[in-house]
Amino acid sequence: MDLKLRPGTAEDAEACGRICYEAFAAIARRHSFPSDFPAPEVAVGLLSMLLGHPGFYSVVAEVNGQVVGSNFLDERSSVVGVGPITVDPAAQDGGVGRALMRDVMRRATERAAPGIRLLQTAYHNRSLSLYAKLGFQVRDLLACMRGTPLQGDIPGYRTRCATPADVEACNTVCRHVHGHDRAGELIDALAQGTALVVEHDGRISGYATDLAFFAHAVGENNEDLKALIMAADAFGGPGILIPTTNLNLFGWCLERDLRVSELMTLMTVGLYTPPQGAYIPSILY
Repeated sequence: MDLKLRPGTAEDAEACGRICYEAFAAIARRHSFPSDFPAPEVAVGLLSMLLGHPGFYSVVAEVNGQVVGSNFLDERSSVVGVGPITVDPAAQDGGVGRALMRDVMRRATERAAPGIRLLQTAYHNRSLSLYAKLGFQVRDLLACMRGTPLQGDIPGYRTRCATPADVEACNTVCRHVHGHDRAGELIDALAQGTALVVEHDGRISGYATDLAFFAHAVGENNEDLKALIMAADAFGGPGILIPTTNLNLFGWCLERDLRVSELMTLMTVGLYTPPQGAYIPSILY
């Protein structure tokens, strides 16, 4: 097998997007779960955005000159996030996925990233095994939850749209919870108009880049996140990712008829500080 890796380009969006859709659909069908991508054009649209974003590193795998897979590294923050990584179902089990993972890990090392993180679909045993062999450690089990937006208020907690003036206060909360900030993602969310903040006792105590699969949120406590969840008009993509280890928040969501569609595993290499507060990760971490 003549496997070659090269940087991704905008022209790869169609081929890589099709492979992304087919790879996710195939493994989901095998385990009787819905796919994260409802249609090929959704995957193509996502990868087109990632390939054109300066904050993402991309790598494409070719075998005998034909595109067979791709991987991405979110470099918008000091701690980097992997994915989506996908390999054409017809080319799987031949070392392509391992090569794509080693490439983004090499990239993270070159950039002196203190930590690398990813989320892994819990029913996908092969990817779990691959990541563990590469040194990734399981840190949390996350429930992808969806349902009718809750709409309401948490007494004492006020939510509003975030503004550029809120960035430093939001970064302070994130550093308190995770030990590092995610300023790049927050700035993107401000540009897209999706970022929210929650205020308690007259100051910002949490924020969300959105309430969606590709968005994250942090708060000083669970009430901050509950207020942000209740402020959402919709849950974007397959749903929001709630840590099952946070029984207070997880149970609260269940009591309000949000339902679990699948479980995902948070895995890390390098720097990892146990959260000192409440958090909702994105699919990237």
